[in-house]
Amino acid sequence: MRIVSLIPSATEILFDLGLDHEIVGVSHECDYPPRAKTKTAVIRSRIPEGTRPAEIDRLVREFVAKGESPYAVQAQILEELAPELIVTQDLCHVCAASPDDLASVLARFARRPEVLCLNPQDLGDVWRDILWVGEETGHSSRAQSILEKIGLRLGEIELEVVQTRERPSVLLLEWLQPFYVGGHWVPEMISRAGGVDLFGKSKTPSYRVTPQEVIQAAPDVIFVAPCGYNKEQAREEYLSTSFPEGWSEIPAVRNGRVYAFDANSYVSRPGPRLVTGIEAMAKALHPQVRVHNGVEGTFFQIADTVRAARA
Repeated sequence: MRIVSLIPSATEILFDLGLDHEIVGVSHECDYPPRAKTKTAVIRSRIPEGTRPAEIDRLVREFVAKGESPYAVQAQILEELAPELIVTQDLCHVCAASPDDLASVLARFARRPEVLCLNPQDLGDVWRDILWVGEETGHSSRAQSILEKIGLRLGEIELEVVQTRERPSVLLLEWLQPFYVGGHWVPEMISRAGGVDLFGKSKTPSYRVTPQEVIQAAPDVIFVAPCGYNKEQAREEYLSTSFPEGWSEIPAVRNGRVYAFDANSYVSRPGPRLVTGIEAMAKALHPQVRVHNGVEGTFFQIADTVRAARA
């Protein structure tokens, strides 16, 4: 089977299912596992490289207002790859080419491929999609095995978190210029990690909040996880942001509990590694919990990096 994946999360699922040789094309953002970067890219961004976050937000809002996507399908390349299956999504047109864009390209195909369109709203949907992709590619047993391993890890995290008494209030920033809070599966991730999301709403898209609303909510912990950013980029983005008077009095800021996350890998992509994101959040919220080796390396405590820079 010749497969093209138009979203990074689906690419991760396909590789986990052992479909390395069947994948012939991917999105330009598919970077995990590293072998994904060797595949032909069939998507290009309409936003110039190096555009600042505030300008990205403005451009994205303009595309959305026009009913367009910030990404374009490279029709000729896709046609030459002759896929039998295309995996895409209809959850967020800011994250992938829109179904309308894809449909217009496929209209020129002599033999149209099957299109699998994922639309996860919460963690249950993410796990379901793994099974769905497994069924569509003839790898149901492998998909079930992946889900069993995820279930075991979730159980381990729950056992650790249930022993903690503190339930810190949390703000997760999915974007900083302007502020957006995470939605869909993010509030459930925070809850499973032993925190209380002050703003995010499960099964609901991210939405904009003001710095004043954050100051008033006074979160105990702030997770900085801009969509599409790694932890280093998230840290730099936070440190370069100008905050209003009163920000330093937020408990999270005052107590040094601001953490930069590798959202690109563990928060914003609805794939198997979300379970690692939950475990990382649990470690940030409850430092005493035991976690798998390497989890602590998925985030920075920004207060510590600032102190180290000043030393």
